[in-house]
Amino acid sequence: MARLPTYFISHGGGPWPWLPDMRRNLSNLEASLAAIPRQLPEKPKAILMISGHWEQKDFAVMATERPPMVYDYFGFPPFTYEIKYGAPGAPDLARRTADLLAAAGLPTRLDSQQGFDHGVFAPMCIMYPGAEMPTYQVSLRHGYDPSEHLALGRALAPFRDEGVLIVGSGLSYHNLRRFGEAGRKPSAEFDAWLGEALASPPDCRVEKLKRWEEAPSARICHPEEDHLVPLMAAVGAAEQEKAERVYHDTDVYGGITASSYKLG
Repeated sequence: MARLPTYFISHGGGPWPWLPDMRRNLSNLEASLAAIPRQLPEKPKAILMISGHWEQKDFAVMATERPPMVYDYFGFPPFTYEIKYGAPGAPDLARRTADLLAAAGLPTRLDSQQGFDHGVFAPMCIMYPGAEMPTYQVSLRHGYDPSEHLALGRALAPFRDEGVLIVGSGLSYHNLRRFGEAGRKPSAEFDAWLGEALASPPDCRVEKLKRWEEAPSARICHPEEDHLVPLMAAVGAAEQEKAERVYHDTDVYGGITASSYKLG
C-alpha cells in the first residue's frame, strides 16, 4: 500500500458550499479541495480529520458508526441547519486510533456521540461529494499546546501506510472580527511566515511552529489558535517530509490571505 501524504486545509467559513455567494468567493479553495483525491497515490480507505471545531480535555476519537451533524455556526439561512452529509464513520479505525494515542502516552477516549462539524462536512462535500468515504475525527486537546498536537500527529503517522488520509482542518487566518481590509496586511504577513516556516528543514520547522506566537501578526491572525493547531497534527504525521502549498488566495472575504498545504 502506498504511503499517503497529510494535509492542512483552510476549510472556508460555515456552510459555504451551499451558499452561492460564499462559494463563488471561495472558488479557488473549492478547486484545491476537489483536487485532493487526484493528488493521492491511491484511494484511501478512510479520512481522519482533526478539526478546529472539536476540542476536548483529552484527544477524543469519534467512534460513531453513523455520525450525526453538528451545525456549529450561526446567522445562516434556516436550510443550512438541515444539511446532511451522510458519510459512514469508522468505529474499528477509531479503536485502533485510541490504541495508538494511548501507546504514545497521550490522554484519549472514544466518543460514540460526536457528529461531523462544519470543519469536516464542508470540505468533505467537495472532496468526496458522494459521501461514500468513511470519515472520522480526533479532537483537539484543550490548551492547544503545539507540542502535544505535534505528538498527536506522530502517533497517527502509521496510518499513512494503512490507507488512512490524515487531514488537519482549520484556517491559516481566523479572526472573525478582522475580515476585509482590516485583515489584509496581518493575514499576508502571517501567511508569508507560515510558508517560510513550512519550507524550513524538518527540525527547524518544528521549532518555528512551536514558537508560532513570535510570527508577524500571529495573535491578530489567531486570537485563539484552534484553527492553527490542526496544522501541528498534519506536520507531526509527516515530520521529515517536504511541505507543498496546494491552495493560496489573497482576497478571501475582501482581503484575507489564506493557504493550505500537503506534506509528503
